[in-house]
Amino acid sequence: MADSKFQLQFAHSAVSRYGFAVASFATALGIGLLAQHYNFRNVEVPLFLIAVAVTAWYAGPRPTSLAVVLSIAFFDFFFTDPRYSFYVTASEIPYMLAFIAFALLVAWFSAVRRRVEGELRQARDHLQTEVLERTQQASLLNLTHDSIFVRDMDFFISYWNLGAQELYGWTAEDAVGKHSQQLLQSVFPAPLEDIHMELLKTGRWEGELQRTTARGAPVVVAARWALRRDEHARPVAILETSNDITDRKRREEEVHGLNVELAKRSADLEAINKELEAFAYSVSHDLRAPLRHIAGFTELLQKKISSVVDEKSKRYITMILDSAKRMGNLIDDLLAFSRIGRAETQKTLVNLTPLVREVLAEVRQDTEGRKISWKIGELPALYGDRSMLRLALINLVSNAIKFTHTRPQAEIEIGCADGSTNDVVVFVRDNGVGFDMKYVHKLFGVFQRLHQSAEFEGTGIGLATVQRIIHRHGGKVWAEGVVDGGATFYFSAPKPQG
Repeated sequence: MADSKFQLQFAHSAVSRYGFAVASFATALGIGLLAQHYNFRNVEVPLFLIAVAVTAWYAGPRPTSLAVVLSIAFFDFFFTDPRYSFYVTASEIPYMLAFIAFALLVAWFSAVRRRVEGELRQARDHLQTEVLERTQQASLLNLTHDSIFVRDMDFFISYWNLGAQELYGWTAEDAVGKHSQQLLQSVFPAPLEDIHMELLKTGRWEGELQRTTARGAPVVVAARWALRRDEHARPVAILETSNDITDRKRREEEVHGLNVELAKRSADLEAINKELEAFAYSVSHDLRAPLRHIAGFTELLQKKISSVVDEKSKRYITMILDSAKRMGNLIDDLLAFSRIGRAETQKTLVNLTPLVREVLAEVRQDTEGRKISWKIGELPALYGDRSMLRLALINLVSNAIKFTHTRPQAEIEIGCADGSTNDVVVFVRDNGVGFDMKYVHKLFGVFQRLHQSAEFEGTGIGLATVQRIIHRHGGKVWAEGVVDGGATFYFSAPKPQG
């Protein structure tokens, strides 16, 4: 069906072109005969040549051949002797051949001229289409806030969008045709020759550039270059897209400065902590010898004069011995606290259930004569230093035993609470005297006490030791309490991986 339609269209086109050739010839013949009637001579040949040229222009080569044949035949029939016959004499043949040659030359010239004009028309249409497309592309590029401009390989700018105008301050009229280096005063992160070598090799380059705006203000941009080549693969232009990162670079420099200052302060703090730990260890260690002398000689004095002094003097000696004992305990706790800060953690998988049993066995002497209800829940395994975790649990359990001694029936619970995805949370809960939550921030400080030492013995270092141990494990410690309503102490530690 489609082929038949095409054949009909082609046939119709052929008939039209040949008809045009016949019509052109007939018009020239009619005008020539009319001129002959009015005694105008020698106009026939130009008329037939015009008919041939017009046919060549509008109908093509084959209809032109028909026009040439008809022109020769009817020129011979109407305008040469003998008239009204197609007889050709020998003397007429050269003239006929000259006419044919001249007619074909005119036809060839007309065909070439028509082809050239057609190509020019096609090139003009293509140029108009390309200009329209480029205009549409330029309009789209102006919609973005990114800075976009194009320069040739000699740095002269050929395109400049609104984003570039907003960033640098120059309009397109100001920038196009200018040398980009002179206009923007770019400072490159590497030699320009190396950058161009990379661009020619890969077709792209990215980096940060320092430039100057129309107002003279410095600006830092993140630039991206893309190389354009022509049909012969020769580099002809570079398209640059850039974003203003001045504020970001300033913030990065501020953050870098803060990090340097923080690192310095951390180093200073670490040095101070080490000095304090060394000082505490040294003081505690050096206090042991004179304290042992005080306690030893006081005991000897007590035995020597026990029969000759009154009760008041005996009480004084007893107070000296008790104070020496408390000071000894305080020194021991300080040494333990100092060692935790210096000791290396030997982390392994620790099962808390047997560890809690060991802790209860160790503190059992502090529970003699007491009524205590123990509740031990299901305890998980965690990843940590077993000896340090044992010391932390001893401190927490001893704390619970101590602050429930005023209760006729003490209740102490050790269990596991819900934590985060990566942490285990363990708690020790008691029904002791509790504390006021407004003082919770004092609980884990060294030598911080919420109760009088006459009511509850202790050095005020136990909970600080717990906190240091748990922090060494990457966890945290916190507490909840109610005055005369008991307390719960929590600590978290990382779960075993895998």
